[in-house]
Amino acid sequence: MTRAADPHLAQPVADAARPDDPELAARAAELVRDAVLGDLARRVVAECGVDVGLVGVPEPLPGSRPDSEGMVLRHWAGTRADLLHDVPVPAGLGLGGRALAERAPTWVPDYRAATTISHHYDAAVAAEDLYAMLTVPLMDGGTVHGVVYASLRTVVPFGDVRISAVGTLARAAARALAGAAAWSRERPRKAAPVPPLTPREHEVLRWAATGRTNPEIAARLGLTCNTVTGYLKSAMHKLGVRNRTELALAARESGLVS
Repeated sequence: MTRAADPHLAQPVADAARPDDPELAARAAELVRDAVLGDLARRVVAECGVDVGLVGVPEPLPGSRPDSEGMVLRHWAGTRADLLHDVPVPAGLGLGGRALAERAPTWVPDYRAATTISHHYDAAVAAEDLYAMLTVPLMDGGTVHGVVYASLRTVVPFGDVRISAVGTLARAAARALAGAAAWSRERPRKAAPVPPLTPREHEVLRWAATGRTNPEIAARLGLTCNTVTGYLKSAMHKLGVRNRTELALAARESGLVS
């Protein structure tokens, strides 16, 4: 027996007074996120007729590139062991990583026998005695707020009713997370003055913000890699950032790139 997600889940803080302190607002949004995702894992098990519910939260993964995408399994319900707890999952690996990369639900009737996914997590899946598995990304527009897993300890195809039930919970959770994120954003404030960049620094920065590598930028602009590195380091110093990810963010926030 399944039922629709609680409509109140979609607006957990819409009518609440936002704290004036940005750090307090961000912490409050984090608490809301943990509550929503923990509840999602439990409700998948309680309402969708599955044995185990897991939720992966997008996070930077240790040792990964700054521009790479991944998540960590932070919430669970119905597990018997802890091998699937706090597991890092890069985009593309396993069933959940595939859902994260493709921005679409994925499912298999028998995880361990599936030929359409990688098998990096077979030992943990076997320890939980899991077979059928469904993963659904928590999407709000183009933003992925996480991936929910619904799994059974038997080999069965996922029917439309169960897929729809998990999808309904995922959509409600995504709306709640989007609302919490919007609620916690700082109120607009006057941007701090940015030291002027040279035309070359600006040009190199513009290409770096699109994700181009130093060799790609060098080839496009007819420069050496060392010269491109020098321009990026100078731009980082002027903007007060430490790496390319912070540089791209600071450039967008300051209006240097769109």
